[in-house]
Amino acid sequence: MKVSPGQVFPLGTSEVESGINFAIFSQHATAVTLCLSLPERGKLDGQDAGLLELALDPRVNKTGDIWHICVEDLPRRDVLYGYRIDGPRGRDQGHRFDSSIVLLDPYAKLVEGRRFFGDVNNKMSKFLGTYDFTSLPFDWGGNYKLPNVPEKDLVIYEMNVRSFTADESSGLDPGIRGSYLGVIEKIPHLLGLGINAVELLPVFEFDELELQRRPNPRDHMMNTWGYSTINFFAPMSRYASAGGGPVAASREIKEMVKALHGAGIEVILDVVYNHTNEADDENPYTTSFRGIDNKVYYMVDFSNNCKLLNYSGCGNTLNCNHPVVMELILDSLRHWVIEYHVDGFRFDLASVLCRGTDGSPLNAPPLIKAIAKDATLSRCKIIAEPWDCGDLYLVGRFPNWDRWAEWNGKYRDDVRMFIKGDLGMKGSFATRVAGSADLYKVNKRKPYHSINFVIAHDGFTLYDLVSYNNKHNEANGEGGNDGCNDNFSWNCGCEGETADNNIKALRSRQMKNFHLALMISQGTPMMLMGDEYGHSRFGNNNSYGHDTAINHFQWGQLDTRRSSHFRFFSEMIKYRRMHPVFGRENFLDKHNVTWHEDNWDNYESKFLAFTLHENHGGDIYVAFNAHDYFVKAILPSPPHKRRWFRVVDTNLKSPDDFIPEGVPGVGSTYNVAPYSSIIFEAKP
Repeated sequence: MKVSPGQVFPLGTSEVESGINFAIFSQHATAVTLCLSLPERGKLDGQDAGLLELALDPRVNKTGDIWHICVEDLPRRDVLYGYRIDGPRGRDQGHRFDSSIVLLDPYAKLVEGRRFFGDVNNKMSKFLGTYDFTSLPFDWGGNYKLPNVPEKDLVIYEMNVRSFTADESSGLDPGIRGSYLGVIEKIPHLLGLGINAVELLPVFEFDELELQRRPNPRDHMMNTWGYSTINFFAPMSRYASAGGGPVAASREIKEMVKALHGAGIEVILDVVYNHTNEADDENPYTTSFRGIDNKVYYMVDFSNNCKLLNYSGCGNTLNCNHPVVMELILDSLRHWVIEYHVDGFRFDLASVLCRGTDGSPLNAPPLIKAIAKDATLSRCKIIAEPWDCGDLYLVGRFPNWDRWAEWNGKYRDDVRMFIKGDLGMKGSFATRVAGSADLYKVNKRKPYHSINFVIAHDGFTLYDLVSYNNKHNEANGEGGNDGCNDNFSWNCGCEGETADNNIKALRSRQMKNFHLALMISQGTPMMLMGDEYGHSRFGNNNSYGHDTAINHFQWGQLDTRRSSHFRFFSEMIKYRRMHPVFGRENFLDKHNVTWHEDNWDNYESKFLAFTLHENHGGDIYVAFNAHDYFVKAILPSPPHKRRWFRVVDTNLKSPDDFIPEGVPGVGSTYNVAPYSSIIFEAKP
C-alpha cells in the first residue's frame, strides 16, 4: 500500500486529497501499528486473520503526541481499522500497554461489532472502527426545525431505545423491534402521553454481552441499559434495524431524531463519561483507552502502585479533567449536537467530572465550565446526576455557571417519604413541590434547574415503589447484595403480587398521588418509561442485566389500562402543560402561592394544602392527605366571580378521578380521603 506521513488533525479518520488519513493520540506509546481489514478479505476471526498492518515510524508519522498516517487508494467505506500499540511495561508507572490487542480508535465515528443484539454466537466479537465517505449528507428536510422547548416547559420521559419496542407485544415487524426505527413507530404513544422530551438511556456503542465473556456469577446477564461505553462518538450499532450495522445505525438514529423533532419532542442523551467498559485490573476488558494510554485516560493512584481509582463503581474512572480527555469529551458532545441534532445531555455520575486528575474534588472543574460555556452546546439542556460512588454528593451544590440542571435526589426521597405517610415530612415536601429554593435559589439559577423525579431507570418502578418494602434482586447473580437499600417504599400492606382488592386500590391511588405531586411541582418533571401503565420489575431495583419482560415495555398491559391508569397519567401531564402556574420561570413568592397551614412544626401532620395564584383569577388549589383517615379541608374563598371546580380526586375511580373541565358544586369544605390528593380550579 502506498502511504504518506499524513496529518495531525482531525483525530480519527478523515478523507484528504491523497487518501484516508488516520490520526490517534498516545503520549506514552513507543510503537503504533495501523491495522486494516479490507472488505474483500472477509470477516475477522478471533486470531485477527486478514489484517493488513502498517507500522508508523515515529520520525515521520508522529507530531507531538499524535501518531498519523495517510493511506492511498483505500475504499471509501467498509474498511475496518484498529491499532496495535506498545509502550513501557511498568504497571507501577500507570501503563497497561499490550501490543497483542487490536484497539479501537477513541475518535472512530462508526464502530463495527456483532450485528444483532445479544447474539451469543458472536459473544467474543471484536469492536473496530470503520468509516463512510460515500453516503450523501442526511436530508433533514426543508421544513425541519428544532423544537427549542423552553426549560421551564419540559416534561421528560426517561426511556431505553431497545426496551421500548423489543417485546413482541409492540406489534412491530421483528426486524425493527428494539431499534431506532421502532421508536418512530411509537411516537403516537408519546404524543398521547403528552411528554415533550425523551431522555434516552445510553446510545453510544457498548457491548451488551460483556458480562458473558468469562465465567462469573453474572454471566447469565445481558447489559441492556448500556452504561458501559466502548466509544463516545459512535451510535449503538445493534439498535439499527435488521442487523444493518453501523452505517445504517448512524442514518436511522438521525431518522429517529428527525421524527421526534417533527412531533415537537426533544432528544436528550444519557451519557456516560465517568468510566468505560474496560473494567478493573483484576478482570480487564481492554478494547481501547487502556491499551492506548492508560496513564492519560484513567485516574490512577500514584501513591499505590498506580492502581486504577474507582469513583464510578465500575472498576475505572475516566480522567475527565486531563486536557486530552477533556477535549475528547467536548469533541464527542459537539459531534452529537452537530451530526445528530440532539437537544441535550444528562451526565451519569457527573460528580466524577468534578474531580481532578488525582481524584480530589475541584470547586471549579475545567470540564464542567467548558461544557457550560461552549458555543456549540449553548442551545443544549445540560443535566448532572450530581453524585458518584466516591461519596461526592453535590445535590444543590453542583458547579453550574447558572447553566447546569441537576437530578434532584432530595426531591425523590422527600416526596416518597411524605406520600407514603412518614412523620415529620410536611415541611420538606412543601419545599420540594415549591421548587427546592433551599437548593437552587442561588445566583441566577431557576426552579427548572431542579430535575424533579420520583422514579428513574435505577431503583423501583412506580408500581414496585407501592408494592414492595424490600428489593428482590436475586436474579442479578449477586446474592441480592446489589441495588440500593434505601428505597423509601411501602407495599401498602402486602409484599408483591398477592394483594387483595383493597390493597390494589390503595396502590393505584398512591401511584396517582406520586404522579400528581410530580406534575404540580415547580421545576422540571421526569418520569420513567412504563410508569404510565404501571410496569413492574417484580421488586428488582437494579435490572440493568435483563433483556426480558422485566425491562421491556409491555404494550398489552398498556392496552388493558389505557382507560384508567394511563388516562390519569396523560391527563395530568397535559394539565400541567396547559397551566403555567406549575412551571414558573422564577421561584414562588407570597404573590404566587398561599400555604393553608399555620402549624408547620406539627410533627404528626401529614396534610398539606396550598393555592397557586394565576394573574387572571384562574387559581388552583391542591391538597395532599397522607394520613390513614379522612381530613375535612376548609377551602379558601375563590377569586372574585369564580367558583371552585373539582378537577382531580385520586380517591375516585376512573374516569371521575380526573375531569379536565372540572366538576362544579364544591362547597366550602371537602373531605379528602386517606392517602389521596385533590386539585380544584377556580373558574367563572
